[in-house]
Amino acid sequence: MDREDVGPRRARPMLVRVPVEPVEAAMEADAADAAARVDELAVRGPLFGVAAQGDGDGNRWRVVSPVTSGCPQLARNCLNSLLWFRAKDGARDREERRALLAAVALMETERVDELAVAGVRYRVVRAEEYAGTGPDGLEPPRPTDPEPLVPEWSRGKRGPGIDDGLVLDPDAPVPPTQAAEQLALRDLCYTAALFAEDAVRDSRRALDTHPDVLLLPATFTVVEQTDFGWKPVSGPHISPHAARRSLNFALTWAWPRMHGLISIDAETMADARALLAEGGEAVPELIEYAAAADRLRAGRVNRVEFQGSWYQVGRTRRLVRWGPDGPEGPRPTDANSQEPERIRPPLDEDGHILSED
Repeated sequence: MDREDVGPRRARPMLVRVPVEPVEAAMEADAADAAARVDELAVRGPLFGVAAQGDGDGNRWRVVSPVTSGCPQLARNCLNSLLWFRAKDGARDREERRALLAAVALMETERVDELAVAGVRYRVVRAEEYAGTGPDGLEPPRPTDPEPLVPEWSRGKRGPGIDDGLVLDPDAPVPPTQAAEQLALRDLCYTAALFAEDAVRDSRRALDTHPDVLLLPATFTVVEQTDFGWKPVSGPHISPHAARRSLNFALTWAWPRMHGLISIDAETMADARALLAEGGEAVPELIEYAAAADRLRAGRVNRVEFQGSWYQVGRTRRLVRWGPDGPEGPRPTDANSQEPERIRPPLDEDGHILSED
């Protein structure tokens, strides 16, 4: 990535909010300390989600599907499913249901990035995922990032999801460090050294079509240190502890089964730690998995060694480029891993599920 000087652009003015509450002031100081430790940015690539805008939203867009999908079509599938459920359970009458089902049918055969139906405008939005790096590697969670009072490790525990209730508002005031980061990232674009020529061209064009930048809430990802940098081993999570729980699940449940150390047919909830505690027929190699999980669960641990590799909870960021008509959508060079397809069974005009036949 690079910061490209392509001349003046019509960027929006930015409102800066000075923190007055003690908690917000602590977060601002924490962000300033973190910025001082960052040498450069590591960019992973684009993520996609869905935002919606109603008649009374003004310039604001509401995120209705989290901006975490690895390709545009996955986000389109989320929108397809969202419209299907609205047709099934939320349509006011047959006319609105027909309009929603027509949109669903279109999305089953075409790559639709934006549509308006039943009084709402929907758009697949694009974000760039990145992280700060410094002398000690990828930025870890900050002291003021949200943590539970009592860590919960059970796999059945569910909390709020990423981007739940998030509103994208280009006119909302932001604290000073966020304003500085947004200004610094306005000119961020791909370089020919790392990306194909057409992707670089799309990236430079976006500087003019979407000159502003909005930052989404931070997410947290488990990464593995390799000879070439940091390799993600999990998707984004809403908190550092949620990322730790995903690594704990990998160490005690998923990886032992992948490597044949626990039978696939073993009890669903059985993990390496439980099997070792019970004795039985657990293989000795499980001790290494359980020991790594114990080290991870010893406290707010963000870095653990396992089988010669280091795994770390990294603090990842997402930026959305913004133009006169709102958030940027997918670019022509963004890759799709699958084609449009039917996601849900057909419905009739009354919202009843029809037989596939």
